[in-house]
Amino acid sequence: MRQPSFARTALAPIILGLAVVLLWQGAVTAFAIKPFILPGPFTIGQQFGANIDNVLAGMAVTGRNALIGLVAGALLGILAAAVAALARVIDEAAEPIVAALAVVPIVALAPVLYTMFGAGAETARQIVAGLAVFVPVYVNTLKGLRQVRPIHRELMQAYAATGWQATRTVTFPTALPFVFTGLRIASSLAVISALVAEYFGGPLGGLGRSITSSASSSNYGLAWAYVLGSIVLGLVFYCAALAVEKLVNRRTGG
Repeated sequence: MRQPSFARTALAPIILGLAVVLLWQGAVTAFAIKPFILPGPFTIGQQFGANIDNVLAGMAVTGRNALIGLVAGALLGILAAAVAALARVIDEAAEPIVAALAVVPIVALAPVLYTMFGAGAETARQIVAGLAVFVPVYVNTLKGLRQVRPIHRELMQAYAATGWQATRTVTFPTALPFVFTGLRIASSLAVISALVAEYFGGPLGGLGRSITSSASSSNYGLAWAYVLGSIVLGLVFYCAALAVEKLVNRRTGG
């Protein structure tokens, strides 16, 4: 298959991004939009560069919580899906629980967890991120584990393959694309959830607390600079998940 050209994969998005930034700045200047409504991208960039150390420090705090939640939630999601795939009754019993976890509001959960684990601990933010990760990983992994066709199972039985051999050669390769789809979705959700949880208390530090403190002091350019840091952090997590997926596919020949 023909590989996408550089113009399509990199140059076109860069040109589009620059055009959006210029239009945004032009609109802010032409219509004299107030900073508390929407600062211009040049102002945001200036604040981002001037406060890069603080932005990076906030990204480190939020990123660490998101990473812990991502790893823990993904492992639990994959293990739970593997157990549910073994028996339909387990899946049916777990389905309402997973559905309830999917709709748990962070705004209500975070303050409760801060009360449970203490306002000075990062545990609440990590749990919130882990819960947000668990659901998409569980759902996608379970779907992948059930994609194996009966004829393939029968073929492995005809070859007298053991249960582990059938799982390693048929079930896992079939489920792997679904697992990574869940991980790519969850990678961004982990950052978003950890950041939102920071709005409702907990220790100082993190992008969420920095955004609220900057906005409350009417420093809207700085607040948007932290928002830009959040976007960069989310992209880093997503690209890392995508890179791991490509590496695993290359190793397994997928």
